[in-house]
Amino acid sequence: MLQLLSNPTYKRFPHQFWLMFWGLLLSSSGASMIWPFLLIYINGKLNLPLTAVSTLITINAVSSVVATFLAGSITDRLGRKGVMVASLLADAVLFVLMIRGTDYLTFALLMAGRGFANPLYRVGADAMLADLIPPEDRPEAYALIRMVSNLGIAIGPAVGGFLAATSYDLAFYAAASGMGLYGLLLAFFGRETLQKNAIETKHEWLGGYDKVLTDKAFTPVISMMMFGWVTATLMWILMPIYAKTNFGVPENVYGWIPTTNALLVVSLQILVTRQTRHQETRRMMSLGMLLYALANGVVALATGFWGFWMAMVVMTIGELIIVPTSSTYVANIAPADMRGRYMSIYGLTWSFGQMFGPILGGLLNDNLGPRFIWIGGLTIGLISAFGLYALSRRVLKPKLSTD
Repeated sequence: MLQLLSNPTYKRFPHQFWLMFWGLLLSSSGASMIWPFLLIYINGKLNLPLTAVSTLITINAVSSVVATFLAGSITDRLGRKGVMVASLLADAVLFVLMIRGTDYLTFALLMAGRGFANPLYRVGADAMLADLIPPEDRPEAYALIRMVSNLGIAIGPAVGGFLAATSYDLAFYAAASGMGLYGLLLAFFGRETLQKNAIETKHEWLGGYDKVLTDKAFTPVISMMMFGWVTATLMWILMPIYAKTNFGVPENVYGWIPTTNALLVVSLQILVTRQTRHQETRRMMSLGMLLYALANGVVALATGFWGFWMAMVVMTIGELIIVPTSSTYVANIAPADMRGRYMSIYGLTWSFGQMFGPILGGLLNDNLGPRFIWIGGLTIGLISAFGLYALSRRVLKPKLSTD
């Protein structure tokens, strides 16, 4: 990180990018103190079967789908900054309110609120970054954003695991502080990046999404990724409670598993991206998704901390390959005046995984047994990986957008 500050890279990117970079460190450090342990916290308060508790994640994802569609149109019509600030401040308030949750309905409403708030920042930030950075520099820019986000995740779960073992309230307040502070910094020091000549005033059928959904280079890739992200949701959301319930791995020990993920991303993301940026994007996405699938298979075989740790290492290698590559693919294929909507549909792939992953895992757990969660994840991941590989063999390739 210190090397980055003295590197020509720092001068090559604009000040607004670095505001997002350091602000994301604040927010991701805070938020990641609680999210790996959220189902454990809620399950401890509600004492319900895993399938019932997992429906809260599905509620969160359904709300996220609605917000993602709205965010795409809003960011293309009104701008990026306001949407991002509103998202961050709303998230801060919702984290504080979760401390007072005592029943299923309250948590359902709060999870729906978080599902609505989160995509607003993600879509706005992805579009803002594409506004700020020329196409040839986007792979490295998205890699840097991934790197700093994971630096925050390296800090958060390790600290949050110890805080949660003592008092979940402290972890929630820390999360709220990080999100709120970044929101205020962006509100006072950020600038709007949507160019006035790109703002649309005419009425469009389906808000312009019909153009996105009929893009023959974009839609098949996104469809395959929707299935693949189910595997990621299982790893991030269900593996903590699976490890504790079935193998007695407590929060303060498990916290080092997501921290390992983050440290690997911080250490290796730029190196990996500099290699993958020269390869066919869909082929790299296929390779990354294959590793996500194999990580689920490793969890099925794991019997303790080190098995779960190894599964996270395998998944992280896949993450290093696929995440900046897929973000760059979408940013480059999207026209300048439709970046918000392309990014919003891309964001739906994550929401789809969050919507169906936990409920699928809960059903497999409650009806067939805990290990079937991961057999199911392995199967879905392999379908996605081979589908992306088949698409990479097609002649049709995306064209770079111009600013």
